[in-house]
This record gives sequence, structure tokens and C-alpha cells, in this order.
Amino acid sequence: MNRLWIENGTFVTMDDSRPVLKGHMVVEGDRIVYLGEEPPSPAPEGAERLNGQGLVFMPGLINTHAHSAMSLLRGYSDDEALQVWLEQKMWPMEAKFTDDDVRWGTSLAVAEMLKSGTTTFVDMYDRMHIVAEVVEQSGIRGVLTRGVIGLCPPDVQTEKLIEAKQFAKDWNGQAGGRITTMMSPHAPYTCPPDYIERIVEAAHELDVPLHTHMSESLAEVEQNVKDYGRRPVEHLDKLGFFSKPALLAHAVHLNDEEIALLAERGAAISHNPASNLKLASGVARVPQLLKAGVTVSLGTDSAASNNNLDLFDEIRLAALIHKGVSGDPTAVPASEALKLGTVYGARALGKHSLLGVLKPGMKADFIAIDAEQPHFYPQTEMVSHLVYSGSGRDVKHVWIDGRQVVSSGECLLIDEAKVKAEAQSCFERLLAR
Repeated sequence: MNRLWIENGTFVTMDDSRPVLKGHMVVEGDRIVYLGEEPPSPAPEGAERLNGQGLVFMPGLINTHAHSAMSLLRGYSDDEALQVWLEQKMWPMEAKFTDDDVRWGTSLAVAEMLKSGTTTFVDMYDRMHIVAEVVEQSGIRGVLTRGVIGLCPPDVQTEKLIEAKQFAKDWNGQAGGRITTMMSPHAPYTCPPDYIERIVEAAHELDVPLHTHMSESLAEVEQNVKDYGRRPVEHLDKLGFFSKPALLAHAVHLNDEEIALLAERGAAISHNPASNLKLASGVARVPQLLKAGVTVSLGTDSAASNNNLDLFDEIRLAALIHKGVSGDPTAVPASEALKLGTVYGARALGKHSLLGVLKPGMKADFIAIDAEQPHFYPQTEMVSHLVYSGSGRDVKHVWIDGRQVVSSGECLLIDEAKVKAEAQSCFERLLAR
């Protein structure tokens, strides 16, 4: 069994009982077995020793909403309204995607996420077996789902549902447990009610969670009321969507009644501040959601609407925009913003007993930040520095399941040069098609 002993490090644990600790951490296999101020006694036999001086260790970041293959479309269509961007730009381009495009687009995204400290991500797309293969090879942890759009004939709906179910069944628990799966209708406005009910039924059959886009734009909410006589939260509730653990991306336009219902149903939100700002979708009511007891996590959305996958950016934005919108500088404190990207992300995925906190018994998914840089000085309040001063570019090392996957800023299991070259070629071919 592999053993790692980190000495003389600073640990931002995300554990309320001791949030910041200077000392030692020991990893055996895929678990943390010791974390304390004093050296472990007895000393772990045969352990690799790492001097943590100048490094800050913290749980790996958790990105709860992404479309990784869309990294190929970074910069392709900017500064557009959501429906124009989606229906006139993204969907026509994505219709040209091949297996190679999904493979190299996903590989590009995973390399970016790993290098900026994300160790777990949720991905909704199609050709998901290819995404799963990239996850398996790269060492990252993935919660994967074949998103389905129901704006098609009934036979095509059934074909998509069968494919989504088969993927969820085949890949759940694969890659040594690093891959888990979900079922995902794309959104209430792209899936007829009876189709959503069939997907919910499949989630019960397979015993997996549900994921969807919801209330991202005001136009979407108004269309839902026009079509079905209900706002999206009540609409999904009537369709049984919250009968399984549910993760809702965006949830920007919610009223008080909807927030109360989401809290009652135990649903979780993936807050995507950068994407929502760039597409002018609005600002989600995160302080109210948190106050109501709703689990709020963070997602980047795709690199086509962000345009990066650095979750530290989302953490900083979450800390800042809610202050500005509310006029309350205490709306989302730095410590809470960091929880959105770690503790609450794990909770949103039902993985809070494994991920999101550094303490004995938890999975050894953690990152090391190079704190020997001017923007981390004077070294006063490290949580504040990580949120307001730090970025993914400060990440030096990354471990997942106790295995090092990034060393000195370089991916160990991904050929970055090849990935960049192939991604560029894919994009050029897409333009030419």
C-alpha cells in the first residue's frame, strides 16, 4: 500500500472543528489516516515524505456542473443572449461533433480542471462512454450523465433514454469507484412532461440521482408558465423529479415559495456565477437559498460560456457578487464561499462522507497551493487569501484517491501537448464542416 507523509504543511481542512492546521498529514492507499500538529507516532513505515513548507493543502475542488467537450467551443460565440447563443450558435456546431471531438474536447477540459485544482466534476453531455474513458485514464473523479433533449419524435426519445440508462448502468462505480452516474433530462423546456417522468422512473430503477438545468433565464421561466401553467420548480415537483436526490444547475430565477419547496425536498443547486453573468441570465439568490437550508455548490458550466474552468474564479465571484447585489458585505463570507467549492459540493453529490474535508477516514482527494508568492503575503488569514487572492494558477500538486495526478503544475497521466494539438485540429475541422 502506498503511503505519503506530508510534513510541515499548512492545511485548510474545511473541518469546522479545526479549519486551519499547521503540521502533518499521512495518506495510506486512497484515504487520509492522520492529520495533526505533531508528527505521527509511530512514524509510518516506508512512507514517501514530502516537505510541505511553503505549501497550503486543502480538499480538491468540486465542480458540480460542466459540459466538458464544449471546451472546443471556447471563444467561438461570446457576448450573446442565452437563447441566441444556445440555439443559433452552440447547438448547430455541436451537431457536427464526432467521437474525436468529444474525446479531445473532454481531455482539454480535464487537463484544465486538474491543473486548477478540481478533483471531482459533474458532466452532462452525449457520447458519454468517451467522456468516461477520459475520466478513467486521467485519474480525475467524475459524476457523469448522458443529458437528453426531448425535442424529437417519440422513437428518438426512447432511443436516447435507452442509451442514457445503459450508460448509467454500465459505468456506475467504474474506474475503481471514481466514476458514478446520474440520469438527466436536459431541462423542463427541452423535455416534455411525460418524458421527464420516464427519466425519473429510470433513475428509480437504477437507483441514481437526477440532474437538470432549471430556471436559468427569466424567459425560460415565463415559457414554462405559458406552456404548463406552473413555474419550473413546481412543475418538476409534480413530475416527481424530487423523489430522488436532485441537482439543479443555475436556478437563477426563484421566488420565495420555490426556495422553500426546494429546501423541503432536499434538492441541491449548482450555482454557476460566471456563466450566468456572461450570458446575462442574472444572479441566483444564493444567500436566501443558504439561509433556507438548501445545499448550494459551484459549477463552471462549459468553457463556451465561462470561458475557463477554474473553480477558484467561481469561489471568488460567489463571495463578491452577492455582496454587491444585496448591499450586505456579510452575504457570502470567504469561509462560506470556499465551502461552496468543497464541502457543499460533496454534499450536493451525496459524497459528503468521502469528499470535501481533510480529516482521517476521508478520501485522499487534495491539492497543494504554492503560497510562496507575493499575493499570499503577508500570510495572515489563509482562507481569505485563497478566496480573494488565489487562483487555479497557484495549484502546484494534485492527488486523487491518494494518487498524484499533477506534479509541479504538470499533469502526470495526460499528454498535454498532444491534447492541445488535437483540440486545435478538431476545432479547425468543425469550422470547415
